[in-house]
Amino acid sequence: MCGVAFIRLKKPLEYYVEKYGAPTYGLTKLHMLMEKQLNRGQDGAGIATIKLDTPPGSRFISRYRSNASEPVKELFDRVYGKFQYLNETQPELLKNVPWLKENVSFTGELLLGHLRYGTHGGNSIERCHPFLRQNNWKNRSLIVAGNFNMTNVDELFDQLVEIGQHPKEKSDTVTVLEKIGHFLDDENERLYSEFKEQGHSKREITDLISDQKIDIQRILTRSAKDFDGGYCLAGLIGNGDAFILRDPNGIRPGYWYEDDEVIVAASERAPIQTTFNLKWEQVKEITPGHAIIVRKNGETEEVLCREPE
Repeated sequence: MCGVAFIRLKKPLEYYVEKYGAPTYGLTKLHMLMEKQLNRGQDGAGIATIKLDTPPGSRFISRYRSNASEPVKELFDRVYGKFQYLNETQPELLKNVPWLKENVSFTGELLLGHLRYGTHGGNSIERCHPFLRQNNWKNRSLIVAGNFNMTNVDELFDQLVEIGQHPKEKSDTVTVLEKIGHFLDDENERLYSEFKEQGHSKREITDLISDQKIDIQRILTRSAKDFDGGYCLAGLIGNGDAFILRDPNGIRPGYWYEDDEVIVAASERAPIQTTFNLKWEQVKEITPGHAIIVRKNGETEEVLCREPE
């Protein structure tokens, strides 16, 4: 029930253009991961990317969702169409990475995909992941997609109301997104106060928070404390950090792999193996109750968020 695909490109985009001959290396691999997990959901699909180090005034988040009869095909036909048009009209621009990042969506280093298996509600496009919690501060923007079913949605919803929020609906998807988003906001406010006391300007504080200061383990530990159910959640933060969190009982599967070019995670081991031509033992299982945290600088670690049960 539902599939997740995550890719973080560890090298500059110029590296993949030179080595693989196209700026779509990450998108192609994400497409393959999703096609190989179609068995996990065919009711809808979605993809999102984040571009690193874009200047103010430039869009850095891209997202498409589809509930078409062949949602993955429809999504990637739209995305690849942008590059096909360039190839037909201005092929030299396909190697101009700064221009691509400025002008073409989905040319990001962080990529997230989701396949939806509808377990509740209708089949509208609003039900399709990834879900976006956008903010004018990069450090507070959050994208989440996951394979999960929370058994205590009413409790989680009431907690959001108690802290003053006004959730737009009572669903496990919205409550999970807003729960993590609340503690992301709280972490930003904590760091803002800390740096403000040190005499930094507001602009400097934003850069300082982005520079490996967000305590993602703390955010996920506080968020997941009240989660009751099975889940494998993937999230992208606007500053370039990311995470994949698995429930403490290991109900929902999650696997990952890392080398000097990519960090990959998915709901199944075999799609990672075949997409990246790996052996079985090279793909690791995410430990129940743990999260894979990927920092903006590419550093990766597996950390405890809930004691395994």
